[in-house]
Amino acid sequence: MDDKCIMENILLTTKGVIDLYMHGAIESSTANVHQAFSSAFDDTLSMQDSIYKQMASKGWYQMENAPQQQLQQTKQKYSPTC
Repeated sequence: MDDKCIMENILLTTKGVIDLYMHGAIESSTANVHQAFSSAFDDTLSMQDSIYKQMASKGWYQMENAPQQQLQQTKQKYSPTC
């Protein structure tokens, strides 16, 4: 297993953890539990950003820019109409 594969696995795992923390915060029944999940979510989101930046700096995670027309269509689709 090479470094790129390891980083991809770490990134995917981190994204999964973020999803779990988000749902934990949404479903929490008390302010203390909500705060615990929210704090863990924020910390893990920051970790995910660091992992992404490391991968991008090595050329292992490349993103494509969406065409401007596609951005405008999506913006219009989800803009409030009232």
